[in-house]
Amino acid sequence: MTTRLSNTVALVPGASSGIGEATARSLAAEGAAVAVLGRRRERLEQLADKIRTDGGTALVVEADITDQRQAAAAVGTVVAQLGRLDTVVNNAGFMGVGQIVDSPLGEWEQMLEVNVQGLLYINHAALAHLLRAAEDSPRGVADLVNISSTAGRAARPGTAVYNLTKFGVNGFTEALRQEVMQKHVRVSVVEPGTVDTELSTHLRDGVRQRGPRTSQRADLVAVDGRPA
Repeated sequence: MTTRLSNTVALVPGASSGIGEATARSLAAEGAAVAVLGRRRERLEQLADKIRTDGGTALVVEADITDQRQAAAAVGTVVAQLGRLDTVVNNAGFMGVGQIVDSPLGEWEQMLEVNVQGLLYINHAALAHLLRAAEDSPRGVADLVNISSTAGRAARPGTAVYNLTKFGVNGFTEALRQEVMQKHVRVSVVEPGTVDTELSTHLRDGVRQRGPRTSQRADLVAVDGRPA
């Protein structure tokens, strides 16, 4: 049976849980061959097995997207093994919360590395392939989706650096959209509100007890509170 994304290839960084996992399964259900990217290989293998059991095609790519060379190699692996790249959904993210005065700097660095650098590295590595795919895509277009947050539009106490990263994602995505809008690559940003994921298990103990409840997606590639 031919579905909307038949004969296309999708890449989902941050696919090992939550929104990333659900996105990968939805893309596969629509006929795309899906590459699931992250550091938690066991979870990615479990997801790939589910996709295959449901009749889809899945490729597991283990990489740390905060490393530019690994991010570029991961995209290259997808194209080499699946033949093209039509869709990218950048879901990987990390959120640390707390007052600026006592927040650990390492947490800020993690947010910048994953939410900004990792996203930029994947965008940079994938864009040329998306532009090529758009020229002969069965749909006539390619898609690049950056997952941001409502925190990219409204700043609140306790989430200052997270706000910084997501405001930045929104601005970058809009500029990129304008650059390629005439080349049949659709660039979009999605801004989830509060989502029931495993995020709370990654917050520092003191912060977890007092909140705040803020928006975030699911998988935290590279720095998800678990051993690498």
